[in-house]
Amino acid sequence: MVLAPYALLIVPLSVLYANPDTAFLLRLLGTALIGTLVVETAAHLVRGRPRWRPGIGAVNASYRHVYLAARVVAVVSVVAAVAGAQAGHGTIFAQVTAEASSPIARFTSLAAGWSYLALALLIASFLGGHATRWRALCWVGFLVAGQVVTVGLTGITSPAFGYLSFVAGAGAVCGLLRAREVIVVGVVLLVAWPTLFALRNEMRMEGGVSVAADISAVDRLRLDLQLAEAARHDVPVDVGQPGITEYARYGLVPRLLDPDRPPLSTGTQINLYLGGSATSAYSFLALGNVYFLDGWLGVPLYYAGWTLVAILLLRAKGSPGPARLSLFCFVLAGPLLWSSSHPDSMIGFLQHTVAALPVLLLLRYTRGRARGRHAAEAGPRRSLGLLKPAEPCFNGR
Repeated sequence: MVLAPYALLIVPLSVLYANPDTAFLLRLLGTALIGTLVVETAAHLVRGRPRWRPGIGAVNASYRHVYLAARVVAVVSVVAAVAGAQAGHGTIFAQVTAEASSPIARFTSLAAGWSYLALALLIASFLGGHATRWRALCWVGFLVAGQVVTVGLTGITSPAFGYLSFVAGAGAVCGLLRAREVIVVGVVLLVAWPTLFALRNEMRMEGGVSVAADISAVDRLRLDLQLAEAARHDVPVDVGQPGITEYARYGLVPRLLDPDRPPLSTGTQINLYLGGSATSAYSFLALGNVYFLDGWLGVPLYYAGWTLVAILLLRAKGSPGPARLSLFCFVLAGPLLWSSSHPDSMIGFLQHTVAALPVLLLLRYTRGRARGRHAAEAGPRRSLGLLKPAEPCFNGR
């Protein structure tokens, strides 16, 4: 998750266009990888903890209703995203005019993170033997289609590309997607990007938003330049980023219960620090933001810490269930996603966890009832309907 975007897109473009800060990019990436590799190597050396491997049986199969929950969550997430965008939430037009969010937008924000939860539950359905790979992929396609529709309403493409990156990363790590499929989709997106960029600009101009004529589709892909801008500053920098109080207020309390709190965007604070306006935001990507706000020492510590969280979620006692797999996906979708904005992504992790709690508790409750009505071994065996009868029951109840 940390290396792939840089190896496939950012570093190659930096080398191709002879970016003078290529050495800085490589040094920064290497520092982050030190944090991840130290933790992963230590985890592999720990005896008595078998390495988690993707495949049927890698997830606790006793949650009988996980596939149903995945489909319901997928539908609700898409409907909420489209309704919220219709109400102006997250649109480029509301961002430019600084319009306050409507009650509908605040209500739909309760489903924030459900698009990530839906993918986690689909993966749990596949790995737990409750859904075939083809059915899970069809619902993944539905989630991606919802992102496309939302882009058409908001005029902003970056959240959709971030979600696609998350789908590719989580799907590949968990075995839902094959590496060659991810590569093919990535190549298709790169080829289609100039057309998508032109369509996005047309939508913005039709909505009355001016578009910079001197920025081409290729310029927009020069993420190496966006990240290298962090090398121009003495770090760490204090731009007024959120503290512990903001983590609790924004991460644990839904906006519906706290409608008067001001918007939180470290990207906007960084843009103001760089001399920009409050109606726009700037990010050095996740890695660059960590370096910019926390300095060189913060980079390996940040990636080591979140790598440790991810490994513990997969390798703790027993096979992971929907809850642990969902938290793992929230880590991939926020703190470890290359395009996320630090430290807002950590607040997003808390928000996604809070939003997912009703679904995860319901899954836990229905599983408990099933185990109470049937024999101890009957519940898990009933949940393996897609597996061959001769295969052994999974351990991890």
